[in-house]
Amino acid sequence: MAEASVPRAAQVSRDTKETSINIILNIDGGLLEGVPALVGERKNKHAFQSSPSQYVDIDTGIGFLDHMLHALAKHAGWSLFVKTNGDLIIDDHHTTEDTFLALGACLNKALTSSPTAQLGLNRFGYAYAPLDEALSRAVIDLSARPCAVVDLGFKREMIGALSTEMITHAFQSFAQEARITLHVHCLHGDNDHHRAESAFKAVAVACRMAMSKRAGVGANEMQSTKGVLY
Repeated sequence: MAEASVPRAAQVSRDTKETSINIILNIDGGLLEGVPALVGERKNKHAFQSSPSQYVDIDTGIGFLDHMLHALAKHAGWSLFVKTNGDLIIDDHHTTEDTFLALGACLNKALTSSPTAQLGLNRFGYAYAPLDEALSRAVIDLSARPCAVVDLGFKREMIGALSTEMITHAFQSFAQEARITLHVHCLHGDNDHHRAESAFKAVAVACRMAMSKRAGVGANEMQSTKGVLY
């Protein structure tokens, strides 16, 4: 965990003619500062939960996308607020792409929030996550080298109101702005909902590993031969 005096937290707003997005992230969980009021109106939403250890509040206008972001935050241990107003009258592309560009930028900002934010981190993270018959693998490097290799093997065009091609693009957009290397593969599975959800959960657990402190390593050590990560 990061020192309490230096929270690994950030906020990003992104406004274009296509989308308006507000994201607040704390990598280490806990309560979030700056979340808009009206919590009572959100308590019945499916992608909302609040406890002393974690706050998750997602509203993109696309139900399945909310579900995936909720899973990502929950299993990464993040507290995360996402509010997206997008041009869904056109399709799901701009809403999905811009949300994950903003999320990646927010994660990058949190990881560079102080000179000590990256010290002693594992840097590398990997995970396998099953969901019933589906199994996905994710591998992450906090590298400052944006790269994404994603193969989820979807068979359907849509899951709910989200096109499956945008799930792949979401991971690519996230890696681009987070400035991480990300490999995500669904190894097998018959149900596309399960394939997608297992992939997001694998990415979440890999993020949690990569961004945690490495046991047995000095608190002032950087896991890079260059001496820097970002």
